[in-house]
Amino acid sequence: MTVHADLAMVNLDSSDPVAHAGFYARALGWEVTHSQAEYAMISKDGTSIGFGLVDGYAPPAWPDEAAGKRYHLDLHVDDPAVAEKELLAAGATKPEFQPGGERWTVLLDPIGQPFCVCPRPQG
Repeated sequence: MTVHADLAMVNLDSSDPVAHAGFYARALGWEVTHSQAEYAMISKDGTSIGFGLVDGYAPPAWPDEAAGKRYHLDLHVDDPAVAEKELLAAGATKPEFQPGGERWTVLLDPIGQPFCVCPRPQG
């Protein structure tokens, strides 16, 4: 194959695009660049994440291994304990099942989609 594509953006299904985008804008320090009930977007340095309304959206169960997992984001942070506290205050929740030990923490965003908080690699 000789065609090489450039990733334009990532689009995520959502039950509440405005709140979903607002949460990740706060978590990542990005700007909300579009916000409507049906679709919202955040951007930074030419990269964007879109959040599109899907009627009847239901988040995956965590840690239900039989259910299909749609996606998850890994967020590198300088201080995982501080980041966890701030993300929980912003609307995330922390499920009981935590498979990462000291390597990462699984949180659920405000619509129930899992994401991981990981220490920033050194060096």
